[in-house]
Amino acid sequence: MATSLETAKRVLMDAASFDFPNNVSRGSDMSGSTADTRTGHYIYPPLSPEQVERGRWLFLAELGDALSGSGFSAGAAEIDAMVLLRRPVARATCSAVLGSLDADSRNEVADLVLAWIDALAPVIASRRSPGRWSRARRGERRARLALDARLGDVLPALGIEDTPQIVATLLAAGVQVPIAAGAWLLIFLAAHPDSDVDPDHAAWEALRVAPPTWATARITTTAVELAGEQVGAGEVVLVSPLLLGRLASLAPDEPDDLTSFCPDRWARDDVRPGAWLPFGAGAHACPGRTLGLGLMRDLATWAGRHELTLAASVTIDESRGILPAPARIIVSPLDDIDR
Repeated sequence: MATSLETAKRVLMDAASFDFPNNVSRGSDMSGSTADTRTGHYIYPPLSPEQVERGRWLFLAELGDALSGSGFSAGAAEIDAMVLLRRPVARATCSAVLGSLDADSRNEVADLVLAWIDALAPVIASRRSPGRWSRARRGERRARLALDARLGDVLPALGIEDTPQIVATLLAAGVQVPIAAGAWLLIFLAAHPDSDVDPDHAAWEALRVAPPTWATARITTTAVELAGEQVGAGEVVLVSPLLLGRLASLAPDEPDDLTSFCPDRWARDDVRPGAWLPFGAGAHACPGRTLGLGLMRDLATWAGRHELTLAASVTIDESRGILPAPARIIVSPLDDIDR
């Protein structure tokens, strides 16, 4: 485990010594990778400002539609934040990545991405990688092939030369992680209903307290010395944004301690949010980091215009990262609140 920022950066940025362990579905098939890294892992370029703005615009529109469907327009509504954010995030991410694709096709792709994510869940959550012919593995394969086939139909017309497998992986990562991060943000804000917080500070603080990708792994390609210890070739090294975010050297431990959600800790100009590497670092840093952070800021701004309260106690689901379970909150228009 990398326990300092310097060690974590080395593990994430020294691709020659620290390599990816396998692909997203816990298999060994790397045929979808085409770049010139040691194992062929594709290096995704970051989304452009135009892509980010396109995704953010659609997210807010889709969030309004999702809330209307939950009965929110008639007054207070109890919602599951993980469910609420599914389609808005999926469609926003597909809009950002797939550009000029027509709305119907884009929404179809978004639903197929969600179906693959759902099918991946039992594969990732299993204590042992499921067998090739297991029900979980067959279900994941069917969902992935359906998404690959649809992307194969639309990518050429969009001028996107990447393979369907590469784009599918980008979309899945760009959907699941922001859903979990956004759900945690709403949970934290609902747990502190009397707080008047800065949306930017709230987004960063949620990423610090509960980063959905709480740990990422690399495998040593050769024997290395790491933090004064000898590590042999083929060993797994973990980098944990969750751990790094608890270091007082990377985040202010006031006005509340670092185990607490406290956006006000960022109301100062001598510290830099994100030093705990919630989006990774190096060539394999999250390509959708600006979109993900933008969606969280927009979500925090939206939340500040409503009354949010917890509808149930929240526990942590660690099967596929760090997810809130359940993520049930009550949302009320501020106009209905007697202040």
